[in-house]
This record gives sequence, C-alpha cells and structure tokens, in this order.
Amino acid sequence: MNSEKLVKIFKAFIEKNNETFYKIAWEIIDEEKRKKHHLLATQLKHILTENSVASNINYTQQVPPIPRDNEKGFRLLDVKKFFIDWNDVVLAKETEETLKQIVKELEIEKVLATYGLKPKQKILFYGHSGTGKTLTAKILSSVIGYPLVYVRFESVISSFLGETASNLRKIFDFIEKGKWIVLFDEFDIIGKQRDDPTEHGEIKRVVNNFMLMLENYEGESVIIASTNHPHLLDIGVWRRFDEIVYFDLPDKERRKKIFEKYLRVLKKDKDFDLEKLSEESEGFSGSDIEQSCIGALKMAILNGKDTVSLHDVIKAVSRHKNRMEAKKAIRYERPY
Repeated sequence: MNSEKLVKIFKAFIEKNNETFYKIAWEIIDEEKRKKHHLLATQLKHILTENSVASNINYTQQVPPIPRDNEKGFRLLDVKKFFIDWNDVVLAKETEETLKQIVKELEIEKVLATYGLKPKQKILFYGHSGTGKTLTAKILSSVIGYPLVYVRFESVISSFLGETASNLRKIFDFIEKGKWIVLFDEFDIIGKQRDDPTEHGEIKRVVNNFMLMLENYEGESVIIASTNHPHLLDIGVWRRFDEIVYFDLPDKERRKKIFEKYLRVLKKDKDFDLEKLSEESEGFSGSDIEQSCIGALKMAILNGKDTVSLHDVIKAVSRHKNRMEAKKAIRYERPY
C-alpha cells in the first residue's frame, strides 16, 4: 500500500467518513489480490465484513460506495435491513421447508466445507404476482442477518449500447464485497429468451453476460432472482441456479390464515366467518387478500366502528374482484 492511501484511510477514519474509508479499504484489498496475496486479501475482507452483518451497528454506514449508472448517474441498487421472521408470511409447507433448508445450509457452511460441499447461494423464485416472493427475500435477509441488496432495474437497463451489461458488472463487483441477500426482482427483464424475435441484439448480449456472471460468481452472498413470468426466461438461465422455489396461490386454509393475519388490527364481529371469506376469495393471492383487508378496515374505521364485520370484508373482496376483472379486460382486449 502506498503512503498516499495510508494517509487517506487514516484521515477518513478520524473524520468518520465511512464512504471514503470503505472505498480505500476495498481498493487495498483489490491491490493485494492483484499481487496474489490471497490470504492477506481474504483476512482483510473478513475484518471488513464479518462483524457488520450480525452486529447492531447501522450497516448502511458501512457499505461500499453504491454503484451508479454512467448514463444518468442513478443508483443501481439499494441496501436495506429488515427485522421480520417466518410469522410474517404464509407459505405452502413444502416451500417453507425448502427455504428453511437454505438458511440451515448457510448456518453450517463450515461443516459442509469439510465435505467439499457449499450451501445453495443462487436461487430462483417464480410464481404468481403477490404470492410472497419479495417478502420472502426480506425475511431471508432478516433471518440470515445479511442486508438486502435490491437491484433497481429501471436504472440498470440503459439506452446506450453495452451500458446495461456494464451496469450488471458493477452490481456483481459490489456484491463481491460483503455478504448480502441480493434480489433481482422482475428478473425476466434481463433473463429473456435469446431466440425471442421481438428482442434486439443488445438484450441477447445482456442475457449472455448475466448468465456468465451468475455462473462465475463465487462470493459469499445469496443471489435471488424473482419472476412472475417464468415462461419468458431463457432455458439456459434455469441451469445456473442451485435451487428453484415455486410460490403458488394460497389454498383455502392458507387464505384463512392470511385473512386472520391482516384483520388482527381490529376486533371481529361475533358472526365473523373466516371459512366464508376463504371461499369467497378463491384465486386470490396473498397480496389480493391484504388489499381487501385494508379496504375493509378503512371502511370500518371511517364508519366509526371499533370492530370489522364479515359484511365489510366480503364487500371489500367483491370490489377487489371487480378490479382484477378490469385488469384482465385491459390486458386481453387491447387492439394491439
């Protein structure tokens, strides 16, 4: 390390300039890697990251500089911390068991390593909209203790030729520098089929670049790609994931639990019938039920009541059904 960087990193520490401190620290680690001082680079990396995740320190002050798009200077990702658990989501038993096994594998990572095995770190979430994919990523972030890196696709996709692939490289460079849960939401935007005749060559190059980056990634983060449209994904993308998790629409029993979860804000009338609500909401996602419950609660509060009635909720469910039908009509009846 040269004397100029030594002065800068000491000055940044004294001035409590975390952004500059971490920027120089990562530059030093990258220098040691280039010198093939891999043991030292690994030790420095662990010192910089191992205590940040599990401690009560505000982690947002200790992240490396956020990468930005060259075209407009927009942030390519956000870093967030959550404090929620499995009680905050209602999933199918098999789905929850799969997710908890992923957590367990990360907890016993060192034990697996003694057998030459690695925990699952590249995961694809797919299923209907509103079934808990994004919420589950937040829960994994909270349970595992890794901050959530949410990739901002509106910034990643650039109008400049080649810039989108460059933005993806910046994101992968960033997540190499720590332990994160990385969420590529609406993943089908960049995971599209390469033989899609409606897409131009730039998207095909982006898909190829992303698959190579994903395949070659050997960091310590957990990468989650989430999509509501699995049929749009290139066949080659599926093979790059260690685990594929399906999020289905909730069945009758799970719909009852979701109604119970979101209606707990107010007391329920004596004649309240969750069974009836579960039947009325067939085909609803968890998000659909949440929106219906919010509508019913607002209706009760606006009417000056301290309880919510079955009638309030059924009326809200009916209104939400009408909105869902309207969306379908717009989607399928356009003349273009």
